[in-house]
Amino acid sequence: MSAFDDLLAFQRQTEALSSVAERLGWDQETVMPRGATEQRSEEMAAMESVLHERRTDPRIGEWLDQAVPEDGEDARIIELIARDFRRASRIPARLATELARQTSLAQGVWAEARAKDAPEEFLPVLGDILMLKREEAAALADGGDLYDALLDDYEPGATQAQIARLFDAMRPRLVALREDVLGADYQPEPLSGHFPQETQLRLARTCATAFGYDWTRGRMDIAVHPFSSGRWQDSRITTRVVETDPFNCLYSTIHEVGHSSYELGIDPDYAFTPLGRGVSMGAHESQSRIYENQIGRGRAFTGWLYQRMSDAFGGLSLPDADAFYATVNRVTPGFIRTESDEVQYNLHIMLRFDLERDLIAGRLDTRDLVEAWNARFLNDFGVAVDRPANGVLQDVHWAVGLFGYFPTYALGNVYAGCLNAAMRAAVPDLDKALAWGEADPAVEWLRENMQRHGGLYPPRDLIERATGAEISEAPLLDYLEEKFSGIYRL
Repeated sequence: MSAFDDLLAFQRQTEALSSVAERLGWDQETVMPRGATEQRSEEMAAMESVLHERRTDPRIGEWLDQAVPEDGEDARIIELIARDFRRASRIPARLATELARQTSLAQGVWAEARAKDAPEEFLPVLGDILMLKREEAAALADGGDLYDALLDDYEPGATQAQIARLFDAMRPRLVALREDVLGADYQPEPLSGHFPQETQLRLARTCATAFGYDWTRGRMDIAVHPFSSGRWQDSRITTRVVETDPFNCLYSTIHEVGHSSYELGIDPDYAFTPLGRGVSMGAHESQSRIYENQIGRGRAFTGWLYQRMSDAFGGLSLPDADAFYATVNRVTPGFIRTESDEVQYNLHIMLRFDLERDLIAGRLDTRDLVEAWNARFLNDFGVAVDRPANGVLQDVHWAVGLFGYFPTYALGNVYAGCLNAAMRAAVPDLDKALAWGEADPAVEWLRENMQRHGGLYPPRDLIERATGAEISEAPLLDYLEEKFSGIYRL
């Protein structure tokens, strides 16, 4: 066997073990008994110890020195393994293991604190995690910027300076659109009624099927915070149910189907290699957001969904499909990011981006986080946070150590804006299919132009190849202004 063959065989086992560890995380957030938290934290720490040892195995360096690629795919595999090897080698085994243990424990603490509106029970744990993440960032940065080092895990090549410039460019048009919409004479009516859990879940499955979700390689469960997990032949989704708000369940489901379909749509020949997963979280979010918003909240698909919901619930409080479309896209100054409308969603991300940069840089202490969050939210949204579960405790990300993750949501929206413009140009009759609940033309275009490539291309290259244009915030902002000006009769 060649050095490249040896490297690939070793990597295959590492990828398989990583998938097992991911499945443990899925189990913890869905069906694990509540009393098993400490045991699971030890199991996750043990898995991370094994994985860290493999990722830093000296033989990887030797194989990388000797490996000779036969084509571009081989070269990209070598590049990605080398990148992971360099990063893993900078992190002490003790730190990797302790991070896995503490973040596993913190998930349970966060969930309990959120349920009880008790940030004082979670913030000390968050302080411990923050110290570990700063140590990790310092090891990865090697004298460079700490936040950039963490961001690179989720969006390789991006920097906080680039993202700050992007957000500065987006904010004025978003704020102006929000003010116009909230001040408009016409305001859509909210959906009212009681919507039983089992009926919502049946409809969620119907929506997932309409978007081509492969139930032979997936499943759907309930979680506190919806997420997807897995790859290759096993990618699962979760959702949540609020019996007064069926949109929460349905659109969380469609969102996670976008993530899962990306993983299931990757070329199967890439399985158990670094090419066999989404190339970045921004790329991932582009899929979940375009499924959920540009397709799922569009007038064509909501017309189909209106009839399905009317049949399932014995009628709705809204008179027709046009009113339903407006209500699905209703803009309100709410607290929750995952329930936010398209106009304000990125403003939620900008808030978190600034706060977590301050946390990592040491400009903000966790003891002052609630006050800082509430003050910033009031300034940005004009509404006072009513309770911690609707404020600083609403997201699980910091509890599991995902510092640097939040800005990829907004990047995903920007990427989705670019992809939507290209897809609409390539598939001009798309809305005719969506009006029948058939998302296949959109799914097939995305799979062919983006999903199947997995990690073959760097994130920006992937989006620009798919769209044939440079990445810009303009398509997203143009789409939002056109859509919401129409809905709100501006």
